[in-house]
Amino acid sequence: MRTIDTELLHGGYTPNEDGSRAVPLYQTTSYVFKSDEHASNLFGLKEFGNIYTRLGNPTTDVLEKRLAALTGGTAAVVLSSGAAAVSSSILNIASAGDNIVSTTSLYGGTYNLFKYTFKRFGIDVRFVDSSDPENYIKAADENTKAFYIETIGNPANNLDDIDRIAELAHSIGVPLIADNTVAPYIFNPFDHGADITVFSLSKYICGNGTSIGGAIVEKGGFNWNNGRFSGLSEPDESYHGLNYWDTFGSHDKALVRGVAYSIKVRLQLLRDLGACISPFNSHQIILGLETLPLRIRKHVENAKAVAEFLENHPKVAWVNYPGLKSHKDSVRAEKYFKYGAGAIIGFGVKGGLEAGKQVVNRVKLFSHLANIGDARSLIIQPSVTTHSQLSEIDKKASGISDDFIRLSIGIEETEDIINDLKQALS
Repeated sequence: MRTIDTELLHGGYTPNEDGSRAVPLYQTTSYVFKSDEHASNLFGLKEFGNIYTRLGNPTTDVLEKRLAALTGGTAAVVLSSGAAAVSSSILNIASAGDNIVSTTSLYGGTYNLFKYTFKRFGIDVRFVDSSDPENYIKAADENTKAFYIETIGNPANNLDDIDRIAELAHSIGVPLIADNTVAPYIFNPFDHGADITVFSLSKYICGNGTSIGGAIVEKGGFNWNNGRFSGLSEPDESYHGLNYWDTFGSHDKALVRGVAYSIKVRLQLLRDLGACISPFNSHQIILGLETLPLRIRKHVENAKAVAEFLENHPKVAWVNYPGLKSHKDSVRAEKYFKYGAGAIIGFGVKGGLEAGKQVVNRVKLFSHLANIGDARSLIIQPSVTTHSQLSEIDKKASGISDDFIRLSIGIEETEDIINDLKQALS
């Protein structure tokens, strides 16, 4: 068995007859069938292969296999964006009249999706303070389809008791979906009970700020035939009566074990909603994924040093970074993260919002933009940008104050990052 680091370089691809060492870019919409029988077999799921790039693509297939290897999952489905991955992860199992229970500590775009857009689909999202896992059970009922968390809250930087939340989810027969965008490689939600993980591939996994993409990865082994998920355990009329659980579940009858959820995402949601990734973006993200283990170590090494610098600066009012002993979740950070607790730092400048604006305007090395996980260091004030559409009550629930400055620490030389913040704070 090869290590994850090696699998991210070699997994899912062996040089073919043309000898290309790099994964080829298959920039095509569709694929020639070998015969009528071959075409019929593909559409009838009697064999797997390429039909149309909205459903799958050879370049994207390599990316999916490497993402499954990264997490130890049974299957991955790559989509057009992280937002598409989050949306599809819920739409795959919930419909009008259903609900999910979610943490309030969410990326602003996810919070808006859950609170407003899903409501128009008839899906209720019940927000809870995830620092107490028991809140999930209190909010759940017979129509609950999933519990939802972020492994490191963005940008609140909270670290919840994922093991306990997963245990509670399983006690009522629902999966735990974990957004691991902020902590790929350094944390694996599947090791702590999660059943589905989602990523924005545009962040650390791509790493170079060039390409948008998202992914859903299935751990495999969850019992979708427990009475709560008729869409997976009963015939799909839109696909010749296909029963995903019988055909692809983790049981003796399954054709391919433990991929029922992923197959349904591909055959239903990619087919009907069409949120497919460009093969070119898949190719760019593969290049980033190959160096993720090296980059992420430098990200977190720099972040720890920057957080310690800020904590000791006289003009800084507070610092929020799980890798500091002063953080409320520092013990959990030491337990969960062997390389370091991510590379997102929140802090406030004495003088509040206006003083913070001056810091943002004065930085020279940092880029002021709405992204995280770039190889370059980034800065933003969430209260007036990424979370500005939230009400004051919702901002507070998400851990966003007016003076909050979010840093995404890059892989530049540590001294250069600190010197830029030092001159900005001066």
